[in-house]
Amino acid sequence: MADDFLNDSMLEVYIFETSQNIEQLENAVLESEKTGRYSEAAINEIFRIMHTIKGSSAMMMLGNLAELAHKMEDLFYYIREAQPKQVDYAALSDLVLSGIDFIQAELKKIQDKKPADGDANELLAAIAVFLEQLKAANGDLQQEQDTSSVQAAAGDEYALQPTPDDEHKSRPAEGLSAYEAVLYYEEGCEMENIRAYGVIHNLQGLVEDLYYRPADILENDETAAYISKHGFTVGVLTDKPADEMRRFFADVLFLAKLEFRELDAATFAERKGGAGTVRTQVKAAAAGSGENGGKVRAQETAVASSSGQGMISVNVAKLDKLMDLVGEMVIAEDMVVQNPDLNGLELENFRQAARQLRKITSEIQDLVMSVRMVPLANTFLKMQRIVRDMSKKLQKEVRLQLIGEDTEVDKNIIEHISDPLMHLIRNAVDHGLETAEERLAAGKDKTGTVTLEARNVGNHVLIMVRDDGRGLNKEKIISRAEKHGLLTKPAAEMTEKEIFQLIFLPGFSTSEQITEYSGRGVGMDVVVKNLEKVGGSVSVDSVSGQGTAFTLKLPLTMAIIEGMNLTVGRARYTIPISAIKESVRLENHKLVRDTDGNEMLLVRGECYPIIRLHEFFKVPTEVTNLADGIFILVDYEEKPFCLFVDDLLGQQEVVVKALPRYIQNKRVRGIGGCTLLGDGSISLILDVSGFVA
Repeated sequence: MADDFLNDSMLEVYIFETSQNIEQLENAVLESEKTGRYSEAAINEIFRIMHTIKGSSAMMMLGNLAELAHKMEDLFYYIREAQPKQVDYAALSDLVLSGIDFIQAELKKIQDKKPADGDANELLAAIAVFLEQLKAANGDLQQEQDTSSVQAAAGDEYALQPTPDDEHKSRPAEGLSAYEAVLYYEEGCEMENIRAYGVIHNLQGLVEDLYYRPADILENDETAAYISKHGFTVGVLTDKPADEMRRFFADVLFLAKLEFRELDAATFAERKGGAGTVRTQVKAAAAGSGENGGKVRAQETAVASSSGQGMISVNVAKLDKLMDLVGEMVIAEDMVVQNPDLNGLELENFRQAARQLRKITSEIQDLVMSVRMVPLANTFLKMQRIVRDMSKKLQKEVRLQLIGEDTEVDKNIIEHISDPLMHLIRNAVDHGLETAEERLAAGKDKTGTVTLEARNVGNHVLIMVRDDGRGLNKEKIISRAEKHGLLTKPAAEMTEKEIFQLIFLPGFSTSEQITEYSGRGVGMDVVVKNLEKVGGSVSVDSVSGQGTAFTLKLPLTMAIIEGMNLTVGRARYTIPISAIKESVRLENHKLVRDTDGNEMLLVRGECYPIIRLHEFFKVPTEVTNLADGIFILVDYEEKPFCLFVDDLLGQQEVVVKALPRYIQNKRVRGIGGCTLLGDGSISLILDVSGFVA
């Protein structure tokens, strides 16, 4: 890559667009595999995507990626034009997916600030061999067309060009023609100046001389707005015919309109001499002067509002910052409304204004939350590739069924669940599903089914990973747990659900053989740890011979929660409202003890184990008599219990802040974060899963 014109914003756009394209490419390949052939629409889509990746990679001077996409495009150009009768679609899919893996690996290097220097020669050779075999199998033995002519027919504005030296040797000294083109880009394509530079970059080797306006497209980002409004003008002096140059410009990506004309030599020379920078023009158009400047801005605003552009791209870091600011606004509002200086004052106008402020704050908060919500579709679709690759390597027939992929969760949560989902899918295919022979012998369909389902339940999202395989072997789980000393009580006293939960312990694995996918002791504990980071949990159910189901329970968002503030001694705590079943006093209920002498509260015929919060966190308090405090009943994953606290302070929306690192390192059970209350005091947010553990 050439550092003289690349910058972070260009790389960001390139990585974003290329990542989007290869996701579409992978989905197109996997959908085609299901039908056993590539439809005309799929071939055209793959050709278009490869064409786009090649162009943008060439613009970014990533030669290996541009060449790979170039060869892949040649392959699909032949398939599209020749329409061969005999095609090994399985081998074709393997080639395209290998190309996707290579591109993804190079993009990862770029994101890590490393050189994208991967060697694609082996893959390029495989593509060339496949194309030759394809032509031979279909009786097409003619020599491969010259690359430039193929690309010209395919509409390639980013073809890999010969070196300028070679071009000069082949060009006649006279007989040159001059042309001028004005390119108008589609509204909303963004970074028009960088796209314009791509055109200039790819004209090298095609032309003897050129000029372009604006001339400062790399140095001046404001030229993007100028090009969007007035177009990008390019004049060229070349030995190429008018039709070829017109086709070159007409095939520019995101082109909405083209003006093309022929010039005489004198006009070309005159315009080339006057093609200076337009920095002053751009600034004048953007800023205006005096009263006219206001009119210009008003006109530009009107144009923008009437353009019909429905979506824009926003950097995730800006959304994160906006979310933080909304959180700070919520805290600031509480600090104003709950200011101790207001105690005892009758301020009706202030209270009314505070209620209006609360309404507006809540609406802003809900809107920001909705902006951050992302559908699970992309995460779910990525699992198709995992199932496809594993089924081929393990020689199992597997079908992946997706349900509820339109369900939305916070973007930060999606980033944390991708790895757990991948692990659960691999586990289902590797451990859960039997081979085709075993399934037929058991009276099942030879094709196993893995179902990935998502749905909203209150303030949470449930994601289920189910398979119709052999189910969990309780005897094997108990045997392995005993061998590693993981049992906390006799196996005979454990319920079926408790036995299944043993698979989430660190280092636990029932796999007898070490394979590419399992048997190294890196098991389900990784899933649990990743989910705990976002306040989620996982449970498992299984029926022997019928299959296994893993259920992930995730919060919709982890930034702002509705909480109940409470006190224990001088300490403040906040428990999520979603975790509270009800709060009760001892006077109306009965205190009992189990066979081990543990305290339990009997509420309407149901017993709740009592956890004294002051004892759990070793907090000094004068409220130790159960009749003096209050009980918070929590029904967590069918494991009800109650927390004994001094008193409740009231309900409040709180902003979840990460714990300081020195507290995180101590791994305090039962604490999931902290928040700042309206009076400026700090409250620790309780994690109810920590009490169950």
